[in-house]
Amino acid sequence: MPSDATYNVAADELRQFIEQYEHLEAEKKDITEQQKDIMSEAKARGYDTKVMKKIIGMRKRDKNDLAEEEAILDIYKAALGMA
Repeated sequence: MPSDATYNVAADELRQFIEQYEHLEAEKKDITEQQKDIMSEAKARGYDTKVMKKIIGMRKRDKNDLAEEEAILDIYKAALGMA
């Protein structure tokens, strides 16, 4: 059976992990609020935030994958008479 010292060390370590995780959750919430504020300001200035979010997503992607997807999209649109 583990000693009280082992139990206390494990409990302290567990508490640290949980507190670190909770701290990151709080930071994530703050960042999400800041992102919402930025989009609200952009919208108030007349920008289309839906398009902005799409561009942000595109910028995260690999350029080759994105180019391939856009080429296929153009082919499909042409096939449907949308181009």
